[in-house]
Amino acid sequence: MACRAGCGACCIAPSITSPIPGMPDGKPAGVRCVQLDDDNLCRLFGDPRRPALCERFHYDEALCGDHREEALAILATWEDATR
Repeated sequence: MACRAGCGACCIAPSITSPIPGMPDGKPAGVRCVQLDDDNLCRLFGDPRRPALCERFHYDEALCGDHREEALAILATWEDATR
């Protein structure tokens, strides 16, 4: 299954410690990435400046659930568990 267009949960829930254009120190968990557009799509998709963590993240039903809100909750739980 492919990512849900307009979900953006993976651009909000996890922390990212590597630099992101517009966020040189990365981003904390639960903070919307500045590269997430109004349609919840990544502006850096396919761009070599996209963080490696983002590049490696792929849809997985166990992480993404059945809808955006579920994905946000699951990813936030995983983020808390890995601190």
